[in-house]
Amino acid sequence: MAINSIKKRLSYIGLRQKIWLTIAVVSIITVMITIGLTFYLYETLYVDKQKDLLHLQGENLKEAYLEEADKGRFQELMEWTERNSEADIIFTEDPMKLSASLPYGDMASETLITFEERQKLLSGETVTMVRQHPVFKQDILAVAIPLLEGDVLSGAIFLYMPLEDVYAPFGSIRYVLAGLAALMVLLVVWSGRKIAAQMIQPLKKMEMISGRMAAGDFSKRIEVSSSDEIGSLAQSFNLLAKSLEEVESNRREFLQNVSHELRTPLSYMRGYTEALLEGVIDTEERQAYLRIIHKETARLTRLVNDLLDLAQLEGDSYPMKKEPIPFAQLVMDVTQRFKLPLEKKKIHLGIELDEEAIIEGDPDRLEQVIGNLLDNAIRYTPEHGGILINMKQSGGFSVLEIKDTGRGIPKEDLENIMDRFYRVHKSRTRNEGGFGLGLAIVRQIVLKHGGTIDISSTPGKGTAISLAFRSMSFEDEYF
Repeated sequence: MAINSIKKRLSYIGLRQKIWLTIAVVSIITVMITIGLTFYLYETLYVDKQKDLLHLQGENLKEAYLEEADKGRFQELMEWTERNSEADIIFTEDPMKLSASLPYGDMASETLITFEERQKLLSGETVTMVRQHPVFKQDILAVAIPLLEGDVLSGAIFLYMPLEDVYAPFGSIRYVLAGLAALMVLLVVWSGRKIAAQMIQPLKKMEMISGRMAAGDFSKRIEVSSSDEIGSLAQSFNLLAKSLEEVESNRREFLQNVSHELRTPLSYMRGYTEALLEGVIDTEERQAYLRIIHKETARLTRLVNDLLDLAQLEGDSYPMKKEPIPFAQLVMDVTQRFKLPLEKKKIHLGIELDEEAIIEGDPDRLEQVIGNLLDNAIRYTPEHGGILINMKQSGGFSVLEIKDTGRGIPKEDLENIMDRFYRVHKSRTRNEGGFGLGLAIVRQIVLKHGGTIDISSTPGKGTAISLAFRSMSFEDEYF
């Protein structure tokens, strides 16, 4: 329950607070571990070293006591050791004094060693202890060395030093640790602030910009100042904003184009219909008006059909048939339908086809592709011009090229020529009956078949459109 309560409370905390809380907890734990480890190392290394030093000094005095016949030399060595070390030394040839108030007489009612420790001395064991000095009332580090002559305890050497002296060198280290801890806290605060700013500021900007995007403004971008995950997220967000801006721009352009295309025929139809309803025109004009209305109705029907085709082709749900198609025969069937327009403009049509080419696709849609391209070629080729249709197999592909001798397309328009409602000759194209959707539909059908389309053109000389579809082998066709 407590963990769930903590999780619930954390869910209401902002990301900035969570970052700071994490940094604070990690900093405190790090400082505590560092200080604890320092004390442990000091206790292990320095204090143990002092214990070993007391042991060594005691053992040296013990050897001197047992080896020297002249106890005066031992006394001099003990005094020299006491002068040149931090330890105080008590020597007694009566170990009972260590467990009594001696050698301090009546000044203390407590003993230096306990009864159990005295028993260890009697058995020849060295005793190490940390306790309060009975006279000076301060903690001491002490070592009691037994002096055995045979099995008899003839004396003891008691070396001790105040723990305050042992820990005194650590005082300066404490100041260093405090300084380092403060420096580390400042460093953590500074770095935490930088990290929080780097993480939070882009997210705040994303929140603000996403609000504007929800309101329809896709023009704002996030400044990318890092190459980490936050920077990558900001770049992705900018790409998303750019894509949405393009989609919105295309949507508005699409609506404008559709409105523009609908406005002209509807205005014609409304004007002529009002004239018919008023009944002020004769029979001959009435028939002309009806023909105009019929023509504009047909234009609207073609526009709606083209828009529906394009919408279906741009989606993923449009059913596309897949069957083997003799490509040359398909091209010939389409060209037959354009015999009259070709003869009317006295355009020479040249055809060179590889009759062995077989491709897989939807015959109706591929006929629509070739029909649209041939219709454009006839429309923009002047009288007595020429159109060449060439189809061959190369590198596993069947390549169809339709080349005309028409007016051509300027270089700056080639990149956008297959966009919806795009016109090179805007004023003349509408008079010639086009909506700027034919090539957009062609591109979608070709892409649905896994093919490619390429357009090259020279103004004043003509245009060449090349389509490439993967050819089917004998095994593909029959197996």
